Amino acid sequence: MKTAVPAATASPAKIRAANVLSEVFQPPVTVLAMLLLSPAVEPGFPGTTGYGAVAGLFVCILPLIVVLVLVRLGKITDHHVSTRSQRPLVLLMAIVSVLAGIGVLIAINAPRSVLAAMLAVVAGVAIVAVVSAYWKISGHAAAISCAVVVIIAILGPVWLPLLLLILAVGWSRLVLHAHTLGQVVGGGLFGAVVMAGLWLLFVQWLV
Repeated sequence: MKTAVPAATASPAKIRAANVLSEVFQPPVTVLAMLLLSPAVEPGFPGTTGYGAVAGLFVCILPLIVVLVLVRLGKITDHHVSTRSQRPLVLLMAIVSVLAGIGVLIAINAPRSVLAAMLAVVAGVAIVAVVSAYWKISGHAAAISCAVVVIIAILGPVWLPLLLLILAVGWSRLVLHAHTLGQVVGGGLFGAVVMAGLWLLFVQWLV
């Protein structure tokens, strides 16, 4: 039984909207927003935003550049890494970049809250890399749900409407037939419960 809506059967307007949502809220973008806000749980924010930007360089920007180069070289199909068999290698490269970023942040004495966010990301990516070898869990859903839950935890319940973004991004992945409903729900739960939970654990441990 199919649980996703084939893009071919969706209206052109729905396909355009889904494409916009998938691009605007792709994992590097949503995780970058979380990293930029991560030092807000410690004194000195927003002056410490630069440390979040350094984290974003290693977590989001450098891995994305590598992916775009691999797409250009024809090594992977697209920048969303839609082919499951191509995901473990890409995620492994992302882990290496994140670990390098953690080393740099330690060297520049970054706020521990930023390191906590980095550790949560690297742990989450590592788990997704293992899962992706067997099941195409939605990275979009995992990233947006983690980012939204963490941002709400940092900024307070007034930002609860951001939860609607999780539904919107999940819907976009179904309309584009990028994932099944189970893969989207699994990714959303993983990001909101596991990755955001790891962030909270690391923040309490380090900060």
